[in-house]
Amino acid sequence: MAGPGWGPPRLDGFILTERLGSGTYATVYKAYAKKDTREVVAIKCVAKKSLNKASVENLLTEIEILKGIRHPHIVQLKDFQWDSDNIYLIMEFCAGGDLSRFIHTRRILPERVARVFMQQLASALQFLHERNISHLDLKPQNILLSSLEKPHLKLADFGFAQHMSPWDEKHVLRGSPLYMAPEMVCQRQYDARVDLWSVGVILYEALFGQPPFASRSFTELEEKIRSNRVIELPLRPPLSRDCRDLLQRLLERDPNRRISFQDFFAHPWVDLEHMPSGESLARATALVVQAVKKDQDGDAAAALSLYCQALDFFVPALHYEMDAQRKEAIKAKVGQYVSRAEELKAIVSSSNRALLRQGTSARDLLREMARDKPRLLAALEVASAATAKEEAGGEQAALDLYQHGLGELLVLLAAEPPGRRRELLHTEVPAAVGRVGRLPLPLLPLLPCWGTSSASLRVFQVRESDLTDWGSQGPCALHQGRGCRGSGRGDRQGLGTQQRKVGCAASVGKASWRSEQMMSSEGPLFGWVEGSGEHQE
Repeated sequence: MAGPGWGPPRLDGFILTERLGSGTYATVYKAYAKKDTREVVAIKCVAKKSLNKASVENLLTEIEILKGIRHPHIVQLKDFQWDSDNIYLIMEFCAGGDLSRFIHTRRILPERVARVFMQQLASALQFLHERNISHLDLKPQNILLSSLEKPHLKLADFGFAQHMSPWDEKHVLRGSPLYMAPEMVCQRQYDARVDLWSVGVILYEALFGQPPFASRSFTELEEKIRSNRVIELPLRPPLSRDCRDLLQRLLERDPNRRISFQDFFAHPWVDLEHMPSGESLARATALVVQAVKKDQDGDAAAALSLYCQALDFFVPALHYEMDAQRKEAIKAKVGQYVSRAEELKAIVSSSNRALLRQGTSARDLLREMARDKPRLLAALEVASAATAKEEAGGEQAALDLYQHGLGELLVLLAAEPPGRRRELLHTEVPAAVGRVGRLPLPLLPLLPCWGTSSASLRVFQVRESDLTDWGSQGPCALHQGRGCRGSGRGDRQGLGTQQRKVGCAASVGKASWRSEQMMSSEGPLFGWVEGSGEHQE
């Protein structure tokens, strides 16, 4: 093994040059193949005399795992050799250094850059998870960059990796404390979910410049790891709602409450389906072929939907393409498809307005576009049943159905990606809310109330997709001046300032009621109040 003052070792077929880094029992060198290709590689030299039983097992596991896998975001093991002094792992060379250096030279990464890196890391982890492989030492130092210009992540250093089924548990401490899941330290018992915690720490460090448990001493670090305090996310820099949601779910101390691998891979911020890859252009092209066919058949709505889906793959295809000439050719094609999509959008919008003037809802078109979304189809069926009940005079049944259907539609609207289907959902939800607003609603009984009461209020906003929870405590505006003491107060999340207080649970036992239409600073709201409270004579 080459130490201070020593030159690199000699290896048949390669010329070893500069030292890239060193660890407990290995040193990594940049090297060139002596063959005509002069391929650049990284060679990990492991001194046999430095190995103990555990490090031998780790090395054999690393070789076994890397020999059998090929993935664009996992460092490739090209070959391995040995002589009397060393074992040599001949690896893919990554010219961009590691992610730790990349982050710290920039202090923090913009969310869009962190997202691309996270997609690449998630892709590698999904590949490993499908093969029951856990890395167990995820940290920025073990994530390499292909280059500094348009870098691609490469997951490296599988010395602690293990073949682990989802139900397997381990008890041997592995990994780096700053990135180690709390259950590894506190319980000395863990499973594959520790990798998800480490991903959360890496993402936190990329976005905020340091890991959440950054400490001046090991004692301070251990105290933070063993604490039960929730990991709080800084308010600056501002992050998207999806990004904050993912971070909070990854950095859940309790592994049973932590996001699952399946939910992580499917999370909208990760969006593996649309990550830049070699398949992006092919998938976009296949959708365009279908769009052109529908366009030629005169099915404007279906063609528009397919063009929009294709554009969702063209964007990552542009990010992935390295050749400037091919990239410009893709951009030109995308421009043509965008223009045609805008024309189709105008045609479809005009057609929809005509349908609505004839008294036909856009729901039929939405149902047609939701054939591949069983949950959306079910919610639309509930909304249709509510309309039928309303027309038949079953007002209470209609209210109950609208309540259920709208709740589902709002959740689906929040998760729906941009496109024609989202536009139709934006039309359907306010229309349904408007129909509910025309139904006669039971009035809150004007009972005197004393002491403390509480209620929870959920409101629909006509022009937004938010379903918002309110908590209120104290007498309601309806009871002011009618034996109700004190003034009402409330806390709200997500919508504009509430301009009208709407009720307390002022009855013996339990009260349930619906309010009249309310107003917020952002426009009309329709909501209902349900709650329970104490009443004193």
